[in-house]
Amino acid sequence: MTVKRIVSNIAASSIDEVRAFYCDLFGLAVVMDQGWIVTLATGATSQTQISIASEGGSGTAVPDLSVEVEDVDAVYQRARRLGHTIEYELTDEPWGVRRFYVVDPTGKVLNVLSHPD
Repeated sequence: MTVKRIVSNIAASSIDEVRAFYCDLFGLAVVMDQGWIVTLATGATSQTQISIASEGGSGTAVPDLSVEVEDVDAVYQRARRLGHTIEYELTDEPWGVRRFYVVDPTGKVLNVLSHPD
């Protein structure tokens, strides 16, 4: 058996608000809209990955989602400009990632990160 895709589902009473958050902050596009469910994607092939953790590292709580981006500094600045709640400030971590935590409209904590080139 081969896993082809793992999708994270976020329960929301306001789909439009949450869609706007992810589209505006990460530049995702709507690839399916059934009214009661909206699927967003980059269009690129994604890797299947699940992380199991007892903490988020550096004394943080385990985030609900991790989103790897090309330019974490640009996304951090966009999150600030859009007025989103930053749970953990932009930090260079000792294990080699640069990241911050932002809270989505449903209260989910996102670990937004980049790996150095």
